Amino acid sequence: MLQVGLTGGIGAGKSTVARRLAELGATVVDSDRIAREVVEPGTDGLREIVAAFGDDVLAEDGSLNRPALAAKVFGNEENRARLNSIVHPRVRDRAVELTGKAPADGIVVQDIPLLVENGMAPAFHLVVVVDADVELRVHRLTTSRGMDEKDVRARIAAQASEEQRREAADVWLDNSGAEEDIRAAVDELWHNRLLPFERHVREGTYPERGGPKIVDYDPEWPRQARRLIARLKLAAGDKALRVDHVGSTAVPGLAAKDVIDLQMTVASLDDADALAETLTGAGFPVRPEFTRDTPKATDPDPEHWRKRMHVSADPGRWANLHIRAAGSPGRRYALLFPAWLRADDEARAEYEAVKRETASRFADIPTYADAKEPWFAQADARAEAWAEREGWTPDPAA
Repeated sequence: MLQVGLTGGIGAGKSTVARRLAELGATVVDSDRIAREVVEPGTDGLREIVAAFGDDVLAEDGSLNRPALAAKVFGNEENRARLNSIVHPRVRDRAVELTGKAPADGIVVQDIPLLVENGMAPAFHLVVVVDADVELRVHRLTTSRGMDEKDVRARIAAQASEEQRREAADVWLDNSGAEEDIRAAVDELWHNRLLPFERHVREGTYPERGGPKIVDYDPEWPRQARRLIARLKLAAGDKALRVDHVGSTAVPGLAAKDVIDLQMTVASLDDADALAETLTGAGFPVRPEFTRDTPKATDPDPEHWRKRMHVSADPGRWANLHIRAAGSPGRRYALLFPAWLRADDEARAEYEAVKRETASRFADIPTYADAKEPWFAQADARAEAWAEREGWTPDPAA
C-alpha cells in the first residue's frame, strides 16, 4: 500500500485533485470530512467541545456553530491548542480505521489541509502539494464561496508559507490554470509515478536505473535529501543513530548523477538487518547486489566497505541508502569525502572533470565507478591531509 499525503492552501483547488485521484482508483481519506463527522450531534467530540468552550458554540438545532467556535479559537493559541487536542486524535484514529480498509495493493491519499503545519510529511511515502497564485485563491473564495476578502487573506496568512510547503512537497501541482490542465497533471502523476511506486513498495523492488548521466548541480537536491532523511528517521526510530546526505549531490556546485545518496548510521549491522523489512515498507527496498557482508578479496581493509544497501522505490526520485555501523572506516570515509570537496574548490573542479570524462566513455554505472578508482586512490591521501589540517572529525556517533 502506498500512502500519499495531499495538502495545499485554502482556495488552491486541493478538492479537484482529490476528486480526480478518487476517480482514478485511489482511496481518499478526507480529513476535513472526518473532522466534521467526529463533532456531529451526539458524538463525544461535540460534548467535549461544549464542555471546553461553552454552550454558546452550539447552534439552535444542537449542531456545532462553527463561526461561534472560530471566533473563540482564531488568534487564540491556547484555545486553538485545546480544540486541536479534542479533534485531532479522533480524526487520526478514524483516518487509521479507513486506511486499514483499503486494499493491500491500494493507493491511499490522505487529504490533510494542515499537513505541513502539523509536521506530518515524514509519515507518507509521497507528499503532493496543490498551489495557486494567492490573488487567484482570494478571487476563487470570495466569488465561489462568498467569503469575506479580509477573512480569506487572514486565513491564508495563518497557514503555511509557500516556502514551508515547498520544503515538504515531493510533487508540486500548480492549479492556476484551467481544470483540464490540473486533471491532466494528476493523470500523469498517477500513471507514471504513483502506480509504479505502489507496485515497487508492495513487491520490494525498485525502478530500473539508467546509465551514468552527469547533470549540473541542482539546488533542490539538499531539500529532497532532507525529506528522505525525515522519512527514514521516522521509519527506523532509535536504530538510526543518524542519517546524513552524502555523495556528490551533497556538495554544492558539483555536477553529479541525479541520485541522492544517504548514509544511515546504526550501532551494528545486526540493527541494519532488523530494519530491512521496515525500510522496504517505507519505500526503500534492499538492493542485494550492492550489499556487502563478505568483502572483496582485493579490499585492503576487509571492514572498509561492509554495509547494507537500500534504494528508493520511487520512480520520480532515485536515491541510495547506505547503512553502515558506527565506527566503521567506510562510514567515516562517506562523510569525509563530501566535506573535503565542499571545502576545496580545486579538488571539486578536478573531480567534476573526472566524472564528466568518465561518464562520456562508459554506459553502465559499475564500469563508470571502477574507472574513477585511480582518481580516488590518489585523492584519499589529500582528503585525509585536509582532515588532519582542519581537525575534521565525523560527528559524535563516529
